[in-house]
Amino acid sequence: MAPLSLRALSLLGLAGAAAAAVTLSVAKSGGNATSPYMYGIMFEDISHSGDGGLYAELIQNRAFQNGTLDAWSAVGGATLALDTSTPLSQALPRSVKVTGGQHTAGLKNSGFWGFDVKKSKKYTGSFYSYGEYSGRFTVSLVSNTTSEIFATTTVKSKSVAGRWTQHTFELRPTKDAPDISNSFVLEYKPTPHTELKFNLISLFPPTYKNRANGMRPELMEKLKELNPTYIRCPGGNNVEGNYAGNYWNWSATVGPLKDRPGRPGTWGYYNTDGLGLVEYMHWAEDLGMDVVLAVPAGLYLDGEVVSEADLAPFVQDALNELEFLMGDVSTPYGALRAKLGYPKPWKIKFVEIGNEDNLWGGLDSYKGYRFRMFYDAIKAKYPDIFIFSSTAEYMYKQSGRDYHEYTRPDYFVSQFGMFDNWTAGNPIMIGEFASIQNNTGKLEDTDWNAPKNPWSTWIGSVAEAVFLLGAERNSDRVWGVSFAPLLQNLNSYQWTPDLISFTADPADTTVSVSYPILSLFAKHPLTHTLPATAANGTSFGPAYWVAGRNDAAGTYLLKAAVYNSTGGAEVPFRVGFDGLSRGAPATLTVLTAPGGPFAHNTPANKNAVKTAVTQLRAGEGGVLEFSLPDLSVAVLEAKW
Repeated sequence: MAPLSLRALSLLGLAGAAAAAVTLSVAKSGGNATSPYMYGIMFEDISHSGDGGLYAELIQNRAFQNGTLDAWSAVGGATLALDTSTPLSQALPRSVKVTGGQHTAGLKNSGFWGFDVKKSKKYTGSFYSYGEYSGRFTVSLVSNTTSEIFATTTVKSKSVAGRWTQHTFELRPTKDAPDISNSFVLEYKPTPHTELKFNLISLFPPTYKNRANGMRPELMEKLKELNPTYIRCPGGNNVEGNYAGNYWNWSATVGPLKDRPGRPGTWGYYNTDGLGLVEYMHWAEDLGMDVVLAVPAGLYLDGEVVSEADLAPFVQDALNELEFLMGDVSTPYGALRAKLGYPKPWKIKFVEIGNEDNLWGGLDSYKGYRFRMFYDAIKAKYPDIFIFSSTAEYMYKQSGRDYHEYTRPDYFVSQFGMFDNWTAGNPIMIGEFASIQNNTGKLEDTDWNAPKNPWSTWIGSVAEAVFLLGAERNSDRVWGVSFAPLLQNLNSYQWTPDLISFTADPADTTVSVSYPILSLFAKHPLTHTLPATAANGTSFGPAYWVAGRNDAAGTYLLKAAVYNSTGGAEVPFRVGFDGLSRGAPATLTVLTAPGGPFAHNTPANKNAVKTAVTQLRAGEGGVLEFSLPDLSVAVLEAKW
């Protein structure tokens, strides 16, 4: 396809362009074979999306890893205190000591801003106790406002002096709680000298596909609807860590929960690492995704860089991680995987070295030695793995690149043609992108000193669509795209806007207005892009498009967006597909937001985007005619 200059783009569509008719003739052959991994997801442990988010654990601060009693309070007049004298394990040295109490004693947890309690669900839990006690424990889910008990059970104590003992239980509510203002209570009848310690107090609802230590079903279903083909994990900043030693250590996230120490996260809260490397693999399996595995590359967010002399252990650790995931059971780390219950290896096709190593003063060392050391070592042992640099500024041998963009709507549209002339020898992954601020009347990039939008807006989402169309036109250069961040707990978050928002109440789960665009594009993959010859001097702006075919489905496809046409006028389209006969059926799906450019979804209004599906028939010469309104996104699909 002919390149379109950025100067031309700055004059087309950004300040309002005439809605000239788009007349296209699409060839059946030629163009580029596109990657099958075009639309994916990027998971950053942000906005409490790992602990108490996608990960289904309901108890907040379950093992006191952050050194506080946050989310816990005493019941029955008891006293709570942190204790380090009798560690549950080397990984979990802190517990809570419960003393005192009269008729009852124990502790209560507020959850991640509440508990959703439903009669239809079975809740499974466990806890460890230390100290001599021969009675029974009672565990319950209780209303904070009325003290009504929705679910309760008793557990015969196995607690003894001098060692930790695990107890398991199930809770089956007798009715639905009217709201999420509920708590988990663990209590017992004390004697005058009873002193008990508790640790790793856990409660799970039913999980996605009934995975032990698994994910929230409603959030996984939302991800499934995106039809993702890869996941970039375990995140961006989460991989690097804030300071020396704080990076994501894969080996500390596998095995029993009592052997996972967790760590202070990069987004202001403690990560339990219950969502660890194996859980990421299960996540990928359950949604049919490939994994783009990010490995720490010796750069910390405080700007410290691991020297060349000290980097070898980091490289070896990446090799150990790959051996754990893919190695034969005869290898040391393959044997560890089998010992943990996973004899069958996983398959890793893609590895990304670090995250945003162009920032924090890391680029010189990344170019100088860090990337090269990882690339050469991994390629020597796993020659079929495709390796990405974490920045678009650096290419080494046949490595891929990762481009991130958070910007304003107009600026996104101006980037429609930016990939046209990029080299095809080092494929690009757009690992993170989102429209995060409003237009200013000038063509301006992000102002990081200014606030970000609290929610994705429709004009920003349509601009993202234009940017994605420009990427998909160049699918021989751009390998995949993933919006970021993925998830946001509305009670505690550090970044906006996000793709999916949630609370403890599944009814609050809300997708952004970008979500239906990503879902629509991902559900209509191209196996080939095709040349689209524009008649009468038709050029891009205010309409943007990519044409192609899907050989597996036997269809032609046109993906299009209209951004900022003059006066909001509709744009007529006349699209002729080579070989399409008169009367051939086609389906046109159009997304719009009647609320206008700044329409957005919230838990109170989740349906700002409207979908219209129209059945068409090709006219003379196989031409399909339709029009698209301003600020719309569409997919035309026709059987050849």
